[in-house]
Amino acid sequence: MPRAVREQQMMDAAVETFARLGYRAASMDQIAELAGVSKPLVYLYLNSKDELFTACIRREAGALVEAVRAGIEPGLPADRQLWDGLTAFFTHTAENPDGWSVLHSQARTHGEPFAGEVAAMREEITAFVNHLIGDAAREARCDPHLADREVAGLAQALVGAAESLAAWANDTPGVSAREAASTLMNFAWAGLENLMKGERWSASAAKVR
Repeated sequence: MPRAVREQQMMDAAVETFARLGYRAASMDQIAELAGVSKPLVYLYLNSKDELFTACIRREAGALVEAVRAGIEPGLPADRQLWDGLTAFFTHTAENPDGWSVLHSQARTHGEPFAGEVAAMREEITAFVNHLIGDAAREARCDPHLADREVAGLAQALVGAAESLAAWANDTPGVSAREAASTLMNFAWAGLENLMKGERWSASAAKVR
């Protein structure tokens, strides 16, 4: 078997094991057994448990970003691109629950360098969403007070909501990718449309103290 194929087989086993048991509890013996190889071969190819976990994070992050990008057709209106991107995101996380668990649950909770790898992926997706919101604002010739910093904050909020919703959808039987995408579009885009029209929520109007 070619080395590249064997490595992917080992990483498949590692992702499944890390997702099921957690990074700390997972052992190289268990990963090797699931992959059908010897433990020394896992060490020979991937050096250490830390490096194996890092390689898994990078692979799963790259696959997620690629799925989102592949799901979007440039040139369409910004809201359609966002819809397509969200649908691709939720489809990928639903079809790869172990990979999503590694990214969303495991890597973030075990410090550096693992959290940094996930942060890099999140930054790439957030930058893309930031671009879409900016495009939508320009298309709508929106409220001129919608500043770059506010757009950046909205992008952060939208990505954070997508991550939480993906975790919920994967734990809730019967929730489809399209349903999850629709939920987030209904929650976020309707509000964005009002904001871009200059219709802002006001603390004073709501009598917030």
